[in-house]
Amino acid sequence: MVEDVADLPVRAYRKAYPPSGATFAKLRRCGAAAASVTQTHTEGRNMAVEKFTVEASHIMMFARSVGDDNQVYYDEDYAKDTEPGSIIAPPTFAQASAQFDPNYGLRPSIDGDGWFGSGGKPSGAKPREGGGGGGGGGGGGLHAEQRFIYHRHMKPGDVLSATTKPGKTWEKQGRRSGKLVFSESVTEYRDQNGELVVTAIGVGVRTERPVDQG
Repeated sequence: MVEDVADLPVRAYRKAYPPSGATFAKLRRCGAAAASVTQTHTEGRNMAVEKFTVEASHIMMFARSVGDDNQVYYDEDYAKDTEPGSIIAPPTFAQASAQFDPNYGLRPSIDGDGWFGSGGKPSGAKPREGGGGGGGGGGGGLHAEQRFIYHRHMKPGDVLSATTKPGKTWEKQGRRSGKLVFSESVTEYRDQNGELVVTAIGVGVRTERPVDQG
C-alpha cells in the first residue's frame, strides 16, 4: 500500500490500486487517448476550468468506461478498509475536467459548428491558426507523452479548478520530417482550499514538414 501519495507518479498509483486482469491495457489506452485530446485542446492557450465537482457516481462511471472494476472506485464499505479510507478516483480521472470546460474544442457542439472527426481531413471545424505545439511549417502535430503527478488522491467531495500554462520547449532533428518541436502543457488541479491535488504534464510534438513516405 502507498504510505505517502505526495508526488505519486501514475505507475506507482496503478501498482497500489491496479486495474483487474486485462483491463490494465485498456485503461492505459483510454487514458492516453483522453490525454491526447486534452493536449490537443490546450496547446497554445491557457485552459481554465472553474468548477470540476468530483462525485462518487462520476468516478464509478469513469472507472466502468475504462473497464476497471477495482472496488476502491465504487464500493464505500470496501474502500473504508483501504489505505485512503474512502472511495478515490482512477489515475486518469483528471482528464474528465474537459466535461466542465464550456469551451472545450473537441466536444461536438449543439450549435451546428462541426468538429474534427477521425478521418484524414477535418469534417467541419476550421483548423486552429498556427496549430498546436509550435514548429510552423507544413507538418503535423501529435501527442507524444503524458505524465501525472499526484499530490494526494482525488475523492468525492473535491471541487477542483484547473489552469493550464505552457511548460518547456525543445527541438530535435528528425530524419524524415525535418525539425521536431516539442512543447509541454502543464495543467494544475487545485481543490476548494487552493491546495494542489494533481499536476498533468502533456508533451506535444510538431514536425517541420509532412513525413517523407519514401
